[in-house]
Amino acid sequence: MLRFLTRRTLGAVITLVIISAVTFFLFFAVPADPARLACGKVCPPELLAQARHNLGLDQPLFAQFTAWLAGIFAGRDYGGLGHCPAPCLGYSFVNQAPVFETILDRLPVTVSLTIGAAVVFLTFGVATGIVAALNQGRPLDKIVSVSSLIGFSLQIYFVGTLALYFLVYQNQILARPQYRPFTEDPLAWAAGLVLPWVVLSIIFTANYTRMTRSTMVEQLGEDYVRTARAKGMTGRSVTLRFALRGTLTTVVTIFGVDLGALIGGAIITETTFGLQGLGRLSINAVTDSDLPVLMATVLVAAGAIIVFNIIVDALYAFIDPRVRLS
Repeated sequence: MLRFLTRRTLGAVITLVIISAVTFFLFFAVPADPARLACGKVCPPELLAQARHNLGLDQPLFAQFTAWLAGIFAGRDYGGLGHCPAPCLGYSFVNQAPVFETILDRLPVTVSLTIGAAVVFLTFGVATGIVAALNQGRPLDKIVSVSSLIGFSLQIYFVGTLALYFLVYQNQILARPQYRPFTEDPLAWAAGLVLPWVVLSIIFTANYTRMTRSTMVEQLGEDYVRTARAKGMTGRSVTLRFALRGTLTTVVTIFGVDLGALIGGAIITETTFGLQGLGRLSINAVTDSDLPVLMATVLVAAGAIIVFNIIVDALYAFIDPRVRLS
């Protein structure tokens, strides 16, 4: 296990450096001047030169990238803007503030949104898929299959807009989604995010329902399941001890793959419901050509996907004893 974690950690660090480099150099292919954005529309040449110097934009591209990379571990000085302590993810051209502070301010919104939606679609998707598999060929199975197909074809921005109109504005069944810190009021935190959770989880719930059903049907037909039934084990014991355990391996695998799609869905969900998370921050960074913020959001998103995939791989050995990590 230790060798596995060490190897995957080194691979993760290399991957993050490559992703950061690609994002950095692609940014400068865009015809925009970050120093002019920071200085303002009416900016004398001497102030523009000073802004370039303060932001380190007067250095070669490779030197700018290595300085940004070193700032994550050792901090960085930005001329007249002051010192950015480690971990320094840069200084925003637009907000005139350290990027790390902005990330910390927006991160809880995105984390709350993604974790809540994951709990919803894993709970309902897996449970519904199991029920459909245990009723294979019956009307309930067909209803679940058709419903999951419809849910998989829906889009977040479409469902979110309709939900806002009918549930919030017209009928006032739910309050307008907003973020409240969990530590301040857990009930207000859940109430403010319940609608975004449901909307974000619809597509994933449909996908996990179909996947769980097909995998469970396959597991129920395996030889070891039939042997357990022949030995007199009850249907509930066979389902929970054997078929479900084999199904969870597939669920965990797909969940690791779906993390990228979940983060992408969170960006659309935050935009639809006006939540100020990393998704909205990344969109604003692209619009404003704010390179440090853009690189930081890409780095955080990529880091989250890589870390959770390492955790998912490590969970295999606990879910399925046949899996060994070498």
